[in-house]
Amino acid sequence: MAAKTTEPTATNDADKTDKTAQEAADRPAAPASSLTDAERQAIAAMPYEEARDKLIQAVQALEAGGLSLDQSMRQWEIGEALARRAQSLLNDVRARLDAAQAEQATSAETAGTQSNLD
Repeated sequence: MAAKTTEPTATNDADKTDKTAQEAADRPAAPASSLTDAERQAIAAMPYEEARDKLIQAVQALEAGGLSLDQSMRQWEIGEALARRAQSLLNDVRARLDAAQAEQATSAETAGTQSNLD
C-alpha cells in the first residue's frame, strides 16, 4: 500500500500566515523602555570592565530588595543593557582570538618551507 502524502497548498500557507498575524496582534505590546537614548549611548560606549561593574551594581540593587516595582524594572532594564554590552565585547574578543588562531595555524603549515619566505 502506497503512503499517502499531502502537498501544502496556497490555502494552507495563507491560513498559517493569517493565524500567525492574528497571534502577533493578540499579544500585548512590549512596554516602552525607561532607558533614555543618552543612557543607551553611554552603555554602548562603555568598556567591558565598566559595564561589568555597573551590571554587578544593578544585580546587587535588585538582590537587596526594597525597590518599588518601577525601580526594580528600571534596574532590570539597565542590567539587561549592560549584560548585552559586556557579552558583545566578549564576543568581539573571541572573534579576534579565533582569527588570530586561524592565522597562526595557516602560517604554521608553511613554517620552515620556501613558501614561507616568498
